[in-house]
Amino acid sequence: MAVTAAAVPVAAEVPAAARARARIESVDVVRGVIMILMALDHTRDYFGDLAASPTDLATASAGLFMTRWITHLCAPVFFLLTGTGASLARRRRSTGELSRFLFTRGLWLIFLELVLFRCLILQFNFDYQTTVLTVLWALGWAMIVLSALVYLPVSVVTAIGALVIVTHNLLDPVSAGASGSLAPLWNVLHGPGVLFTDGRHMVFAAYPLIPWVGVTAVGYGLGEVYRWDAARRRAFLLRIGVALTAAFLALRAANVYGDPNRWAVQATPLFTVLSFVNTTKYPPSLLFLLMTLGPALLFLRAVDERTPALLRPALIIGKVPMFYFLLHFLLIHVLAVVAALLRYGEVHWMFESPSLDKFPVTQPPGWPLPLPAVWLIWASIPVMLYPLCRWFAGVRQRRTDWWLSYL
Repeated sequence: MAVTAAAVPVAAEVPAAARARARIESVDVVRGVIMILMALDHTRDYFGDLAASPTDLATASAGLFMTRWITHLCAPVFFLLTGTGASLARRRRSTGELSRFLFTRGLWLIFLELVLFRCLILQFNFDYQTTVLTVLWALGWAMIVLSALVYLPVSVVTAIGALVIVTHNLLDPVSAGASGSLAPLWNVLHGPGVLFTDGRHMVFAAYPLIPWVGVTAVGYGLGEVYRWDAARRRAFLLRIGVALTAAFLALRAANVYGDPNRWAVQATPLFTVLSFVNTTKYPPSLLFLLMTLGPALLFLRAVDERTPALLRPALIIGKVPMFYFLLHFLLIHVLAVVAALLRYGEVHWMFESPSLDKFPVTQPPGWPLPLPAVWLIWASIPVMLYPLCRWFAGVRQRRTDWWLSYL
């Protein structure tokens, strides 16, 4: 059967709105878990030391590295399940309707990134001195591209996505500087960099589009797996999850392809292991995606049969991912404002446009908290947001208003 542990009731026993919004529990659970993990990295952005690179093994502690590394799971799974969600939406939409929905939702996400998210949530100002194009921007363009791809057979879309993931690192030797006037376009597509600067304003593309489009396309193919019977689906998720994880270990050990940064033996065995898993996110390398998507598929398999009681709150959050995404950033930023007011008696740092190496906010002297304090604040974020998420999940279950599909 297509749905997992909490099977959808017989159609005659539920309202039409509920039937229209029947969901795959395992997908929502995994999405919810990565949304909760995502808050850890963003809490570190606001309360940790922005001057300390968490992936520089010459300066980072193992704790700081792992705090960052565990959140690497988030973006790949978010893009993958976006494609999966688009595929599942084909059950209640024609191809044309699905294409239009993906296109308009993609435009909405780009607008959300550039205006509402950047100004009202991330930086609390409208001066546009520093604009960093991040996950919503890339997700929006991935949906726009997918809106065209949905007219192709699912197998072709999946093959295109897999080919992009496997081969895009062949483009690594090409630099934006060698592209001349096309350098900004190259930064958008493959190599993160500055798109525009006039000395006072800067636009920086942090999420190059090519690999993320590939992940979304593969996720679209994954949606077909949820049309299979349970035994076949679970066997597939197990096999492909193990295969991707094994491919990461073998290819990374070979140290010849799949990531622009090679691993190397370090001063201690622990840091050698950290070097081995220190793959590149910007743009996400083949090895980065194998390292994260393999375990993600194994996690999907682990929760396919039923949702453990411990993960029921994550299930609720996973049903309203965009709602949670926006609120958790807003809450973290508000908490940072309150902390600045209590510690310094003023809050102007939290409203100033940061430099690129201090994104998303500037920080007052002596600001960074130790990691345990960062983790404690992070742990409080989903707890505080859970009641709102539960309420909104209920609204989405009961109603079918068109605008609910955009949150």
